[in-house]
Formats: sequence, structure tokens, C-alpha cells
Amino acid sequence: MDYQCATTSSKDEPYERLLTYTLHKWSSFSSNFHPSNIQFDHPCDQSSRWSSDSNYPPQYLMLKLPQPAVVTAITFGKYEKTHVCNLRKFKVLGGLSEETAIELLCEGLKNDCRKEMFELNHELYGKEFPCRYIKIVPLMSWGPSFNFSIWHVSLHGIDDQTYVRPRLKWFNNFREQEAIRLCLKHFREKNYTESFDALESQSKVVLEEPMITNLHQALVVKGDFDRVENILENSAKDGLFHEYMNKKNYQAKWTRIIPLTEDGLESCDRPGMRGGHQMCIDEENQIIFLLGGWDGTKDLSDFWVYNIQIERWHCISEDTKADGGPSARSCHKICFDSKRRHLYILGRYLESDDRRQLELKSDLYRYELDCGLWHHLTDDTASTGGPYLIFDHQMQYDRITDTIYVFGGRILTSIHDDNTFDPSFSGLFSYHVETKVWTKLKGDCSGTSISDQLRARSGHSMLIDGEKRLLYILAGQRGKDNYLSDFSSYNIDTGEINYFSSRNKKDIPSAGYTQRSTIDVTKQEIYVLAGLSKDKERKDESIPNAFWVYDINSKKWSCIYKNEHTGLQYWNKMNNVEPQPRFAHQLVYDSTNKVHYLFGGNPGSSGTIKVRLDDFWKLKLERTTVDDLLRQCKYEIRKLRYKELINDNPVEALSFLQERVYELVDSSIEEEREEFEALASSLFALPSPVTGSDEETSVNNDHASKASKLQRVYKARTSVFNHLMLLYPPRMVQPKENLTDLINL
Repeated sequence: MDYQCATTSSKDEPYERLLTYTLHKWSSFSSNFHPSNIQFDHPCDQSSRWSSDSNYPPQYLMLKLPQPAVVTAITFGKYEKTHVCNLRKFKVLGGLSEETAIELLCEGLKNDCRKEMFELNHELYGKEFPCRYIKIVPLMSWGPSFNFSIWHVSLHGIDDQTYVRPRLKWFNNFREQEAIRLCLKHFREKNYTESFDALESQSKVVLEEPMITNLHQALVVKGDFDRVENILENSAKDGLFHEYMNKKNYQAKWTRIIPLTEDGLESCDRPGMRGGHQMCIDEENQIIFLLGGWDGTKDLSDFWVYNIQIERWHCISEDTKADGGPSARSCHKICFDSKRRHLYILGRYLESDDRRQLELKSDLYRYELDCGLWHHLTDDTASTGGPYLIFDHQMQYDRITDTIYVFGGRILTSIHDDNTFDPSFSGLFSYHVETKVWTKLKGDCSGTSISDQLRARSGHSMLIDGEKRLLYILAGQRGKDNYLSDFSSYNIDTGEINYFSSRNKKDIPSAGYTQRSTIDVTKQEIYVLAGLSKDKERKDESIPNAFWVYDINSKKWSCIYKNEHTGLQYWNKMNNVEPQPRFAHQLVYDSTNKVHYLFGGNPGSSGTIKVRLDDFWKLKLERTTVDDLLRQCKYEIRKLRYKELINDNPVEALSFLQERVYELVDSSIEEEREEFEALASSLFALPSPVTGSDEETSVNNDHASKASKLQRVYKARTSVFNHLMLLYPPRMVQPKENLTDLINL
């Protein structure tokens, strides 16, 4: 093992340590800053760490490999207990030199004693690339105003040169081509036509897709604006703008649903106020089911359906127990077998007095939608290998294997005192629909060092992606003051557990209880409507009005909207605009029509502990449509065309403004309306015609004036072209970087 250490530290220079060591094929290697300890992790030794001089940038740790390698992951070791100097946020960069490193990761560490491993981006356009230098840049520590500490680092990857050399060759060739493309872009923007043609011809490097080149020719070179609009229309039809639009945030549009009678009056035939009820949706038949709940004084046993197409509620049963079904209950769970059109109901909550009087058994019911019959499948699921009596758990049905998965929930006991006994939580179970066999897959694991177990909880979210064979588990609660914010997945075929990183609390949903989540498998997005949340730093509870979206592919959260008003007077005014904050509500998602439906819940208002809600809402997440985007593009093109017409033919320019530009103005957008008025005013700001003694000077400068005008036109067209390039996939267009930006002075 080869080791080098170099240190610099001053107010003007970064604090830096340079390490050299060997990277083994598909194995980890580690380093510390004492040669005798370089191979070992010492979590109990305060001195076994790298620490910065301060918490101000620039601070970084540079790891140098003895030879290029494909680095795929990084692991951080930590001190034996929480520490104020642990990294709350950091970046990892890598490259063949210190100056050309690119970002491989932007993450953070949890403030605990467990090692954390992160995958590093090691591909460009689907090709692996090697690194020689790994740069770790601390951005934030867990303690405010504390310096940064890194206790132990391990890298994972491949340094076998028979594996690395072809990737190094590709990467060097890629960098050379990118350098030529930057030159081509620069020459074209400066209108250095001869230089551009010569470099393109000799290097054989392609700047962009042929379609993009045609767009540049039509717009920048020829000014064929009609042709430009035609190319944009074809691009929209071919779906080339979808990637751009999917990166834009949604806008949440709530609509309150008030079912009406045939006479147009508000219908009284609808579910009453409740929380802790259950809902599920039959997307194929556009039916929503609602069962039970708690109205503030008692459990309910009514069973409702809502027909989305005719916008009407219908009560199937006022008392399911009387019809052979489950008794009145709340905090239960319901799931839909879409193959057989069956509903399954499991679990319930019981008050402490009822728990002392009743024999606690976990019954399981099935409801057949086509014939309208209830079936009591078992008195006690625990006696057949299933869960004990639980509440606030989660259930999901897997259509591929005909299996229902049940995870979490608080286990009810006959004698229970929250101030004396610690609550118990149920693990992960599966129920095979055809054979009626229960299987326990995972027990509760509350430890901190077992990574292959699921930490059970209640009031959480669990979603299923049948195509990827994954269960997603999010948030929940363990005990009165223990709110969770973790996010993990469980592979239902292999049993593999994966924990998603979520360190920066501003960029993720708050630790929560009874938040409601849904999934769109086609779009690979998870949606979260907030419930009862807790700020761990302020140690207070709140019910935020917030909606989040998680992009599974990019592994990023985005907050679609947040309304932090808490006053009842405000929410009374918003009665038909937006639902007030709540918990113990229910949310279902129609993935076919991309619509969410929300009903009821507990508003949590002080002094009104028995009040529950009965409002019904639908939520549509909207992005800019292809038509809207195309309109905006055409509007930019016609503005450019109008500005060029002003100097050449003011009369034609006025006509073009009134007819062609005006038809694309969205008068509901104030900025566009004001901009259009400014465009009209620009017609009357033309310079006076040249006369008298200025004529000779004008003739002498005519040639220079025309050249200057052509250059201004070329520059303006290039600016619009570069703006349009943002709409296309990066693989199709010129580099987004500029050659001049690489010059460091």
C-alpha cells in the first residue's frame, strides 16, 4: 500500500489532504490520516478523523488514486455516537485531474453512528468513465458554526486496467470531441463560417442532430420564420419536448366536489363527517369505495361508493355487520383485488375499555363486488400465521402473484397504558389470495445496526410498484414522540431492502403520521399529501398543508405547494378553494385520468376535538402542455420577426403585430400583455430619416452600417436559437457550456 499526505492551510488556500492508495476490484478500501491506521476504521477514536480549520468554504478532502479506476460508490464511517461535526450535506466530485472533476454526488449524512454507503455517478451517456481524483467537499455540518469532520472513507469500484483502459480511451476521446464541439459552437455563434466549416470537415465531429442544424439554418442563417414554426410543430408532435416539460414543477389545482341532485340542489345522500376511514378505487369502472371511520364520538359501519362518471354517492350498506360484514371500525385498512374485483378488510382500533372486555382477535373479511356478498374469512389471522390485531397499518395487493402485503401497524393488547408500556408494532406479512396462506416475511427491527430488517411503525405509507416488484415504505410513527422520516423499498421477489437518502429536511416531507401517499407507476412518481407532522428541532406538532412529488428515476423530492395558514377564519374563506390542513384523512389516485380524490379527516383544531370533516375534493396536477409550450415558442419567433420588420417596413410590421403576433398573446398573463403594449410603442420610437448635411456622412458609413445591422440580426437570432435549445434533449443539441467560460483569469 502506497501512502502520501500533503497538507495546506491558510486563509487564502483550501485545507487539503492528498492521499494515495490502491483500489481493489469490486471491494472497498479505506484510509485515515495516520499511516499506521490507513486500513482501519476507528469509530471510538476522536483523533481518527480529518477536520477542517473552520466551517467556511473552500474546504475539501482530495483522494488521489495511483491509477485511473471506475469508482462506483463511497462509504462514510462515523464516530461511535452523534457528533456536531458530522456532515449534514456534502458533494463528491471526480475526474482525471483536480481541475476537471465533475459532480458525482450531492448528499448528506445522518447524525448517527451507522456507516452510510452512496452510489456515485460513474456514467456519461450510458458509458462508464474512470477517475484519478475523488474530491469530497463539505457544505454543512450538523452543529451550527462547527467545523467539518470526516471520520473514515471507503471507495468501491474497479481498478483492473484491462477493464479500465478501454473506458479511459473512450473517455479521452469523448473529452476531445466535446472540446471540438465547444469550438464549433463558438465559431458558429460568432459567425466565423470559414473556421466552422474547416474544423467540421477536418475533425468529422458532429455538433448536433441534423434536425437541429436545419432549425439553425432556417432561423439564424436564412430567417425563414415560417419554416422555423413548422420544425417546432413537428418537434412537438414527435415528443421531443416531453423531457423538458417533465422537469418542470407541477401546479396543484384543487376542486371541491359537491354532489348535486337531479334538480341541481346539494345532495344529502353522501357520507358524513369522519376520520380514520378507508377508501380505495376501482379505476377500470371509475368507482371509489369508502368504509367506516370515526365521527368524533363513535365508530361507523356504513359502506359507500362514489361513481366518478355521474358524480354521485350511493350507500351500499348502512350497517355492514348487519349484512354479514365487518363491525363498526376505524383505523382499519382496505385493499382492492383488481383481478377478481374483491375488497379485503383487516384491522381496527379499540378503546382501552373495549380492550379489557373483548377478546382481541384480528378478523379478515372479503367483499365480492359483482354479487354484493361479504365473506368472513377468519376470526383471528394471528392463529393462522398472520398479524395480531393491529391498526394504522398498510395493505397492498400484487396482481402478478395474487398476494396481499401487510406491513406495520400498532398491535393492540388487552391491558394497555401508554404511560407504562412501550407500544408493539407488527412486521411485514404476505397473504396469498388463492391458497389463503399467511407468511411472516419480516419482524419488527428497532435496532440501529441491522440493515436487512424493516423498522415497523404505524400511520405510515406503503405503495406497490408491481412492475419493479417493489414496496415503498415512507414515514410513520413509533411511539408518542417518535416521528419517522425515513424512506425505503422492499423487493417482494428477493427480499432486498434499500434505504433512500433523505438528509436535508427542507428538501423532503416532514417526519409525519397519517400522511397519505399514492404512486403512478407509468410516470414513476410518488405523491405525498401531508398529515400530522413533527419538527424534531422545535419539538412541536403541526398539520402542514403541503403536497410533495418524488421522482423515482432522479431520486428527487419537489414540494408542489405549501400553505402554512392555521387560522379558522382564513380557512373558512378558502372553503371552496383549497382543503384545510388535516390528518387521518384518505386519498386515492386514479392513474388513468391522473386525478387524486380526498375525503374527510381530522382538522386538529383546538377546542373542537370531536369535529371531523366531510368535504370531498379532487386534485389535478398540471404542467405546461405541449400546446402551451408551442404557443410560447411561436410567440418568441414572431416577436423576433416583428422587430426585424420595424426597420425595413414599419407598415408591414404594424400589420404583422396586429394579426400574427396578437393571436399568440395570452392576455391572462400580465407580463405578455404589457410586453405586447411595449412592442406596439416601439413603432413610434424609430430614428428620424437622414437629410441635409448628414447625407454625405450617411453614404460613407452605409457599408459599415449594413454590416453592423447584419451582425445585430445574427446575434439576436442566435439568442432565440439558444433559448429554443433548452427545450430539446441534451443529447440532440450543441453543448450548453461556452468556450469562453473555460478561461480562468
